[in-house]
Amino acid sequence: MNYYESPATVADIPESGRAAFIRRTYGHLAGAVAAFVVLETLLITSGAGKALAGLMLGGRWSWLIVLGGFMLVSRVATTWAATSVKRSTQYAGLGLYVAAEAIIFAPLIMVALSIDPQLLGKAMLITVGLFVGLSWVAFATKKDFSFLGGFLRIAGMVALATIVASLIFGFSLGTLFCVLMVALVGGTIVYQTSNVIHHYHPDQHVAASLALFASFATLLWYVIQIVMDRD
Repeated sequence: MNYYESPATVADIPESGRAAFIRRTYGHLAGAVAAFVVLETLLITSGAGKALAGLMLGGRWSWLIVLGGFMLVSRVATTWAATSVKRSTQYAGLGLYVAAEAIIFAPLIMVALSIDPQLLGKAMLITVGLFVGLSWVAFATKKDFSFLGGFLRIAGMVALATIVASLIFGFSLGTLFCVLMVALVGGTIVYQTSNVIHHYHPDQHVAASLALFASFATLLWYVIQIVMDRD
């Protein structure tokens, strides 16, 4: 039987199939992170990052437009990766999402570099450590954390509404909000890792890696801001 053409989830297939799915998922995640770093480096060294920062930080309305555009692109990329039967379209979705993250990160990276060039290395190490630790919780317990889904969706909508309100009314969210977002993303990483173990179909490793990369990038975003505030 070809498990990669069946409606079975990862939890329903033999251990060897689950192990292969997990290796593919995290291999693609590592590739996505590497591509993100390369793209970000190219944007910064070419001067494009500075130009993007000028456009995006021109005012709170400009950043609101950027946020809306990013959400639209994210939806398209996620749909391509999760629902297309064509592998090329799935990879296009992952690539599109990585590129979108690299672009939206450019202003934050420029600000961080202006404060301390070593700050980004610290933030990346913290992010990787948190991501690995939270993933270990899901793998070690092997518990199905799908019950967190409803809470995470509601909390995510509240967080998004707060961010939009801060852009419209011009108030600062502060470090406490960043800490709360790190906690929220931490829960999301445990939830998504649990889905990798239990709920994805065996041929959805691209979609699984995109979901994990999205959480990794979001975690890095808020860790960078926390580290900047402490410097």
